[in-house]
Amino acid sequence: MSKDKQQEDKQQESLALMQWVSTQHDRRAFLQLSAAGASIASLSTTAAFAQASTQGVAKDQIVLGHIGDLSGPLVSLSKPSVNGMRMRVKEINDQGGINGRKIKLNVEDSGYDPKKGVLAAQKLLTQDKVFAMIGTLGTVISLPTIQLCVQRGVPHLFPITAHHGNYEPFHKLKFASFPPYPETTAAGLKEMLRQKGAKRIGILYQDDEFGLEILRGTEMALKAMPGTELVEKTSYKRGATDFSSQMQKLLAAKVDFIVLGTIIRETIGAIATGRKMGYAGDFFGSSAAYMPAVAKAGGKVVEGFYAMSEAPTPYRDDPKNNKLLNDWMDRYKAEYKEDADLWSVVGWVLIDMFAKAAERAGAGLNTDSFIKALESNPYPRTFLGTPDYAWGPDKRLGNTQMRIAQIQNGRWVTISDFIKG
Repeated sequence: MSKDKQQEDKQQESLALMQWVSTQHDRRAFLQLSAAGASIASLSTTAAFAQASTQGVAKDQIVLGHIGDLSGPLVSLSKPSVNGMRMRVKEINDQGGINGRKIKLNVEDSGYDPKKGVLAAQKLLTQDKVFAMIGTLGTVISLPTIQLCVQRGVPHLFPITAHHGNYEPFHKLKFASFPPYPETTAAGLKEMLRQKGAKRIGILYQDDEFGLEILRGTEMALKAMPGTELVEKTSYKRGATDFSSQMQKLLAAKVDFIVLGTIIRETIGAIATGRKMGYAGDFFGSSAAYMPAVAKAGGKVVEGFYAMSEAPTPYRDDPKNNKLLNDWMDRYKAEYKEDADLWSVVGWVLIDMFAKAAERAGAGLNTDSFIKALESNPYPRTFLGTPDYAWGPDKRLGNTQMRIAQIQNGRWVTISDFIKG
């Protein structure tokens, strides 16, 4: 049997294992999934780099891949982020492209299911032969699929998730833009507890790697704050809709502040359940809970909810808006027949960050020239209110700052300066 055939067989065996494991729903299975991805990445990586250094780059085209959630629980953030990406792609292409090359963005749906995410990555990498994967949505999707990108020698850029595994351990192909959940949760929580004086803390978190990151951040904060205590912690399975038993457990522990390791539906459901049971204290969430949909769909139930934010949610009638922002929002609404939101901003910026680096890489764009361009050129704060980003030869996390926001009168309002995670 040839060496190439042996490698192919091993890859198929590992992929089969990943597909089977991802049908399970506990943390052990998820970690097995990521480990299987890592075993794939270890196969002939050097050869893959040589073969894929210009994958996805043609004379007149650059092919990018994106894995979103267009049918699952995160569709309300995935749809606008994809729209924002497509908007920036269209603008760039209408202006002649990047050094004469038009961008082609291929989008695949994971349904926020690791199994579907792995299959989507396989398609984008081996059939579509993308130059880079950009904006992969969700921790449970990015962690296993990032390994497949590494094996193919394809840059994994700016996943829409704040897990440290997106940039650690260091690899030349891994670039992250969202500060990690534990550090930013800890930084924001410490500030909140200083302001509120709460002492008995409880946490409700999703029973997977994402939720555990919020738990770690909570524990980090409380260790640094004498007199505070994590008196109760309770979890829920991804996709849960009933939080009555978890809230009963938290309230029985007499908590005076609740941290939520939740995203959209679970954030609203957990707060609603707590309020129904008589809890009058504060709820605080990570950047994953800073969702336009939470403020919009939650109504009065979520008034006063706090969360960490990287970029502000835009509102067209805000008198503090600059003209560039208003014009951008008008163009977005004309194109997509709905208002731009936070995730529209995120999607637009991710493509813009790629485009700036690809342009600086020059006409001879390949993996190495792109990486050098991204490492040596910071991406400054934009009219959209995003922070500064910068990577380097030994730095793969582009930003470490977040702010605290609160839902006030049905809208997210930024209430703090940038806090370093």
